[in-house]
Amino acid sequence: MSPDHPPGLDLDRLRGLLDRERPGLVKGPLSGRLIEGGRSNLTYAVADGTSRWVVRRPPLGHVLATAHDMKREHRVISALYPTAVPVPEPVLLCEDEEVLGSPFYVMEFVDGTPYRTADQLAPLGPERTRGAVLNLVDTLVELHAVDPGEVGLADFGRPEGFLDRQLRRWGKQLDASRNRDLDGIDELHAALGRELPRSPAPAVVHGDYRLDNVLIGEDDSIRAILDWEMSTLGDPLTDLGLLVMYSMPLGMPDSPVSTTAEAPGHPAPSELIERYAARSGRDVSAVSWYTAFAWFKLAVILEGIHYRYTLGQTVGRGFDRIGDLVPVFVRHGLTTLHEGLQEG
Repeated sequence: MSPDHPPGLDLDRLRGLLDRERPGLVKGPLSGRLIEGGRSNLTYAVADGTSRWVVRRPPLGHVLATAHDMKREHRVISALYPTAVPVPEPVLLCEDEEVLGSPFYVMEFVDGTPYRTADQLAPLGPERTRGAVLNLVDTLVELHAVDPGEVGLADFGRPEGFLDRQLRRWGKQLDASRNRDLDGIDELHAALGRELPRSPAPAVVHGDYRLDNVLIGEDDSIRAILDWEMSTLGDPLTDLGLLVMYSMPLGMPDSPVSTTAEAPGHPAPSELIERYAARSGRDVSAVSWYTAFAWFKLAVILEGIHYRYTLGQTVGRGFDRIGDLVPVFVRHGLTTLHEGLQEG
């Protein structure tokens, strides 16, 4: 296929649908390109020469509909769009698989930059980097301040027993990809289970909140939060724990998985925690547990990638080094949990 007709995006059928559902929206012939960088769902930029939109659909040949629920993603951004939380404006949801071969949704295209590595942040300079990361915290506070019932998301998840279910779920994920001994990972899982904190009032949880899942504007503001596929109602401190984890240096130069923590000007984890606490009013005394849980979750994800690599099921570069990262994440998780318990 040509670059203007990427796989999984039939522009003629898309145009027909938009003309029927949103007459007058599209002014000229559509072109489209795949936006690289997504972990699972496919994201395309579509333009008519005047306006631009984004199309989100599941991967080609997807099997588990629940893992790539377009209706769910569309629902959460539609609910949040009228609030202070920056999300793209939803255009339409299409559940008819005849159009593109799977359900999909269309939203506005938002200008901004996703920063994935410390090297990408470096040109901003220390002051702007600091401002962007602090804005990331403030935007998370805005998200967690939304009353789910007021925006029609009261039934968006099952907050009761959320942390226990999460821990069991990731334990099962680990068991499904075990093919080697991993020192400390069972110890970390068990310790997390023993020290399960009491969750605060439930909130809309993004599930993968970090710098490269938002678009930063030229004024360093958060223009839009993207990638809502893991969103639910649950414990808001899981989002904070993940953000803190990604703000801690890995201590591994040339790692195939990077955090932005080494960027000059990046605020320390303690400052992010204090800012979230001050602006949200939430008790963050158990944040070490949530951060250790984030290390555990990422260790399980990376072990799954390593497992698929050993079976010859991965394509691309860098997969041969993923396995070496897993023990590093486990050690960070144990250290974070142990130090947090000592402080407590």
